[in-house]
Amino acid sequence: MFRLDHQKAVSFCDGLRRRDFLHAGSAGMLGLGLTDFLSLKAQGAVHNDKSDINVIMLFLVGGPSQLDTWDMKPNAPSEIRGPYKPIKTNVPGIEISEIFPRMARHADKWSLVRTLYHTAAAVHDTGHQMMQTGRLFQGGLNHPHMGSVLGKLRGPNGDVPPHVLLPRPIGNTGGNMPHGQDAGYLGKAHDPFVLNADPAEPNFEVPDMLPPDYISAVRIKRRRKWRDMIDDAVKHFEEVPDAKLLDTTFHQAYTLMSSKKARAAFDLTQESDDTRKRYGWNRFGQSCLMAKRLIEAGVRFVTVNMFETVFDEITWDIHGSSPFSPIECYSNLVGPMFDNGFTSLVEDLSRTGWLDSTMIVATGEFGRTPKINPAGGRDHWPACWPVVMAGGGIQGGRVVGESDDIGGAPKSRPTTPAEVTATVYHGLGIDLETELPGPQNRPIRVVDHGVEPIMELFT
Repeated sequence: MFRLDHQKAVSFCDGLRRRDFLHAGSAGMLGLGLTDFLSLKAQGAVHNDKSDINVIMLFLVGGPSQLDTWDMKPNAPSEIRGPYKPIKTNVPGIEISEIFPRMARHADKWSLVRTLYHTAAAVHDTGHQMMQTGRLFQGGLNHPHMGSVLGKLRGPNGDVPPHVLLPRPIGNTGGNMPHGQDAGYLGKAHDPFVLNADPAEPNFEVPDMLPPDYISAVRIKRRRKWRDMIDDAVKHFEEVPDAKLLDTTFHQAYTLMSSKKARAAFDLTQESDDTRKRYGWNRFGQSCLMAKRLIEAGVRFVTVNMFETVFDEITWDIHGSSPFSPIECYSNLVGPMFDNGFTSLVEDLSRTGWLDSTMIVATGEFGRTPKINPAGGRDHWPACWPVVMAGGGIQGGRVVGESDDIGGAPKSRPTTPAEVTATVYHGLGIDLETELPGPQNRPIRVVDHGVEPIMELFT
């Protein structure tokens, strides 16, 4: 990681120096290029319309077991049904796992699609890609995350970044492939702003909105090259593409980067201890609370990764033996963690009226094998798994699709990850015919031809 330091300091009226601003870089600031931001602002595309639909994507890294969460089979043999029992929800006919008691009391606010599937390799990375981009990484073409597409098409909503990723990017999950969590071929300027910190840590501080590390996207190998580039930029500003900051636009960019509103959205100390406890004093719970605050501050898309990896950490990845997780963790750790974070998010957004304009998507990258393995866990199973959706036009109390008697395959309404992506775009009001500027100026649709949204969720 690199810092941009110019040897001559230039001070602003609030004491921040010009070189401090340059720490942030001139490309990819807060996930949006300066020229993109100013262009959108000039076109009137940057606004604060609270009627816009926003998205919070809760990515349940590891792949929750359908049979132990939202598609239980209590009449199946013990090696299929597993150790958990179903409980009733506040919607007649909908039952979910006993590990989600709070969630069960709000089934009228969320809906299930129980028949997601894909036929690609049963590895984590492929599921990450398809659930966040709608497509598989093939032929070297890295497709953009939905939040990056939204940022490209709509720009920022005021002076906050359009897409934020919490708390950290997905790391190693064994496949050594892209996870679909960046802007792909849209370019670094549309990458999400990444918190890169644990908001549950006692020493957590509001992130510096002038992040020196973010400039690493330019990938210059030596610090000396940065100095040389900025020395040249200060002398011949208009001649450096990545530092083309005229006097008027420089101050506009500075205002964007030093926004008190943006910093306040990340400040969880403004919440009461009772509220923070209700979400859960853990990384996921506090990230859900922060996601709520960011949406209320104008961020359009927030991605919350529940875990960073599946190795040597308790996650949804219940193979049953080390370095993975035992099935018991669903009841004593992972299940309650999700139940508290998700339910508090739904409760608070509903109470304040924000749920109508905020779509929540909670999903893993695949399901688990119907039959419990010899280690007492379940292995990867992309043939059938559920997604939970709420708000932003999604009607609550619905179940779309039915799996077979062992939860191993769709029995009705098979649904692809691309259809979930199309559903999100539909909720956002993005025409599925919209084309993005792909590599070598080749236009690429936001979804493939023939892919349609899951309209049963809206009517």
